[in-house]
Amino acid sequence: MGSAGFGDTISSKPAVEDSSKGWAVVYGIISTIGGISAGILNQNDYARFSRTPKAAIMAQAICPPIYGVITPIVGILVTAATQERYSEALWNLPSLLSAVQTTGGARSRAAVFFAAAALVISQFGINIPGNALSGGFDFAALFPRYINIRRGAYITALLSMVVNPWQLLATASTFLAVLSSYSVFLGPMVGLMISSYYLVQKQRINVDDLFLGDKESIYWYTMGINWRAIVAWVCGVMPTFPGFLSAVSPGITVSTGATRLYYMCFLVGSLISALVFVGLHHFVPAKAHRAWVEGQKEVDGGKWRENMVYYREKWDALAIEQGSMVRDADTKGLDETVKEV
Repeated sequence: MGSAGFGDTISSKPAVEDSSKGWAVVYGIISTIGGISAGILNQNDYARFSRTPKAAIMAQAICPPIYGVITPIVGILVTAATQERYSEALWNLPSLLSAVQTTGGARSRAAVFFAAAALVISQFGINIPGNALSGGFDFAALFPRYINIRRGAYITALLSMVVNPWQLLATASTFLAVLSSYSVFLGPMVGLMISSYYLVQKQRINVDDLFLGDKESIYWYTMGINWRAIVAWVCGVMPTFPGFLSAVSPGITVSTGATRLYYMCFLVGSLISALVFVGLHHFVPAKAHRAWVEGQKEVDGGKWRENMVYYREKWDALAIEQGSMVRDADTKGLDETVKEV
């Protein structure tokens, strides 16, 4: 590291009260969750291709904690190491690479080239599957008659420029506010998904009805919209929204309590939305949906395997008839899935 070391980042004592330290840690954790909250919501777009449920679970249980810990630590140490060398803490990678290129020699410029190439490749690797394709899936699901996944991805890419994303990286505080803002809006969605699957659906899904776009589907609800989810999402967002406004607009002042609610936005939002969603489905149920779920309670144990085999054979037969599946195709992954259930 040389004589400059890591500056005073590691050795200095924070000039904040003990209680503020705790809330700073909470804010850092929620900001980190916010950075991956979109992936939490969209991971099923890719996990569904796993051969077995266990494969998806193991990959997500092992990999994210490793890179989720190592990457921030490296980022903090590198930023700390720039304080003495460049007279300021350079946390933005392009700014850091530019400083290294300006002050270094030929070897530094070569290192900057390879580091910048790696950065570009990583951004493509993150944004194409994590943002463009996920947006394409959503647009294709909303307007299947007019938009396919590729067109949806192009639309997402164009819309991403409208929000002026470069402004989100103007300062470190703005960047943290942006990461936390994801939790404000996506945290309640995570709560909805978890409570819907485990408490409302009771882990029972009528897959056939998912592909029906009319009143015949138990998921049609009210004119094709489950208003309970919208109400629950709004209820999950509102308590933390004032603190979010204060974070992105320093001119807006809110109470300490509102700020601390915002610091816990992912946990607060997901919990409130889950409770409201379950409560609405309990007191104002969707009759067709509840009747189907209640009727499935008697299906347990080995019958679940029988149901999975039944649907697999049904869909395979339909795919063969439509010419979208090759006869005698490899079904090893499906066989393993049936054994695991």
